[in-house]
Amino acid sequence: MSFSKAFSPALREIRILCSQTGPASAGTRQFIQSRYSTIKDHNPDLPVLIREATGTPARFFARFEKGVEKHVELDNLSANDVESKVAQLLGS
Repeated sequence: MSFSKAFSPALREIRILCSQTGPASAGTRQFIQSRYSTIKDHNPDLPVLIREATGTPARFFARFEKGVEKHVELDNLSANDVESKVAQLLGS
C-alpha cells in the first residue's frame, strides 16, 4: 500500500504509540517523521494521534467504522518494516 493516496473512508482514526527515546521505537519514530505529512496531505480530515511516553511499546492502532479496531506491534522494527506492517493492517 502506498501512503500517497487517500485511505478507505471506513478508516476513522489512527493512533500511534511509541517511546520518546527508547531504541525499540526508533523505527516507529522514523516512520512518523517520514510519513506523517504525506498521510495528512492525502487524508486531511483523518485524526492521527501520536502518543509518546517513556517505556511504551511501539504500536499502531486503526479504528474503522462500527467501532472495529485493529492494531499491530512495532517494537524493534525498522522504518521500512513499520511501513509494511502498517500497510498490511490498513489493507486487511
